[in-house]
Amino acid sequence: MNSKESMYSWHLSLRVDRPVEGCTIRPHSYMYGKKLDERDKSSSSHHSKICHEPPPNHEFSYRWFRGPTVEPCAYEGCPRRTSFSPHDWSKHALGGSGCSLQCVSTQSSLYKSTFCNASCFVKGWKTQYTIQSDVPQARSSTPNRRRAGSYADDDDARSVGSTNSARSGMSSYNPPGTPREISVDGPNTPRNIGGDPSQGYGGGGGSNEYGAQSHEWVEISRAELYIPHADDVGRKLKLEAAAYSVESGELLMHRVVKTDLVLSRTPDPEKRNLVTAKSAAGGGARFRIVTYNILAEIYATQQQYPYADLWSLSWDFRFQNIIREIVDVGPDIVCLQEVQADHYESHLYNAMHEAGFEGVYKQKTRQSMGMTGKVDGCALFWRRTKFHLIESYSIEFNELAQRQVTTVMGLNPRSEEGASILNKLSKDNVAQLVVLELAQQSMASRTNRDPINQVCIANTHLYSNKDCPDVKLWQTLHLLQELETFVMARGTNLPLMICGDFNSTPESAVYDLLSRQAVHPGHPDVNTGEENGPNVLPDVMSITHSHMLGSVYSSVLGEEPKFTNYTQQFKGVLDYMWYSTQNLRSLSAAPIPDESVLTRHGDALPSTQYSSDHIMQISDMQIVGGGAR
Repeated sequence: MNSKESMYSWHLSLRVDRPVEGCTIRPHSYMYGKKLDERDKSSSSHHSKICHEPPPNHEFSYRWFRGPTVEPCAYEGCPRRTSFSPHDWSKHALGGSGCSLQCVSTQSSLYKSTFCNASCFVKGWKTQYTIQSDVPQARSSTPNRRRAGSYADDDDARSVGSTNSARSGMSSYNPPGTPREISVDGPNTPRNIGGDPSQGYGGGGGSNEYGAQSHEWVEISRAELYIPHADDVGRKLKLEAAAYSVESGELLMHRVVKTDLVLSRTPDPEKRNLVTAKSAAGGGARFRIVTYNILAEIYATQQQYPYADLWSLSWDFRFQNIIREIVDVGPDIVCLQEVQADHYESHLYNAMHEAGFEGVYKQKTRQSMGMTGKVDGCALFWRRTKFHLIESYSIEFNELAQRQVTTVMGLNPRSEEGASILNKLSKDNVAQLVVLELAQQSMASRTNRDPINQVCIANTHLYSNKDCPDVKLWQTLHLLQELETFVMARGTNLPLMICGDFNSTPESAVYDLLSRQAVHPGHPDVNTGEENGPNVLPDVMSITHSHMLGSVYSSVLGEEPKFTNYTQQFKGVLDYMWYSTQNLRSLSAAPIPDESVLTRHGDALPSTQYSSDHIMQISDMQIVGGGAR
């Protein structure tokens, strides 16, 4: 080999999240090359191979297999022997361990028995007894630990590029849609059990009784994505991925991974009862409204929520829980925050439309985070049989900041002062504004001579930085001013609700402004000091508005909840539903679940039960006024 000749190490990475019934599994696969220096040219690591050129353009083909039934835990008292609920298989339920253990003592009656966690191993060990064995004693009786979701060595050793595989042995692997057929040597080669595997399951395979297990792997799909079914629950899945040259069709690399056991569908969310307020007689139409920060995928990371399982943070898992939770409460209006742009298009709009809703979306002003659609925003939905859309507008606080600097303050945005203020206020936050009209309008009556048939709904998500209360106050003030102008232009009797994540506690100036129409001059949020950057607020006596607003939860329950956001780092109220008290009445509100309920299946939120770090707020509202007496 010419020592000066360039050499490359090819690598194929393949990973899948833990499969859950009804939740789409997406392979995380990519192939890449590294240019080698002299000391690396003679070595080849597992799952890589040395080539004279970098990897060409390539495409992937996939095959999914369902494994045989297995005993999930050898301890007979383990609840996971009969339950595959995500609640029972979270690391919270497993005691913080993501590892299973296997007994390796050849003289134990539990030899090669597998336990789901250390606690079950300890309990099971109390039942073991010594047996005579001709098998040489293992060096250690310490149980083997296996990371949940890891792949089996015998399968992955057959991947092209590994030290135990030959490229020629895989040259006929079949990508779906081409005439090539798979030919993988090895004792556990999956078999195709007839029919078109892309159309569903390839047949039986495996018994439901642990004592009569089948060792067959049955091909179930050749699509890239796979949605586990009830037949998959309690079994492992295997994914075979092959990378082919786009130009020549030549097989470049191949890899096989196994998942952990498929979990069952997450149990339905617990019903949340509503507390009813003392209601006066009369009034007009009623509607149910919810507000919910659903936690965008771009923020749902293991670093941010280390107490949550990685698979429970995946969007495909959380989406199923979130959409069921929303639809289950039967809302007429839905205000959502942290809705990722690509997920609104691919998941949320379609699901809500099928449930009978229409909606609008506004993403934050900033550009996507690296990839198209990877930016969050606000979404607002209404039930089609209840309301018709009359008007829809959006508010960009960056645009309001630009107007503030140039028109109100008369500054050049490129000047040092103008640029400093713009930089402080331009945080990309947005708000939505819609006017909805009742599909079945209220008619005039003796108690309601001039019924109101429209309602204005605002949905927003304010800046999150706790060190910038003045920016949040500025955003709230300008939102209220925009709403003032909007409502006044359409008559003074248009009911108004302002919902969302205000990232402000009840002690904040934002809360004071919304609830009291003013802020006390001594409030620390309006006296932040020069170290917090340029002053962006007007004189405190000018921080006011004309809306008469009430907080739904405070009005119905007598006080705000203890929290609407519940994580290990923060527990407090950030979300609110405000309403115009002169023409709307809050009839009921669903109390936030107690901490004992929130922590039943996790140390904090999100968890397998609650798929956001916020808790949805629910209320029944009634239109009043318009001549009511």
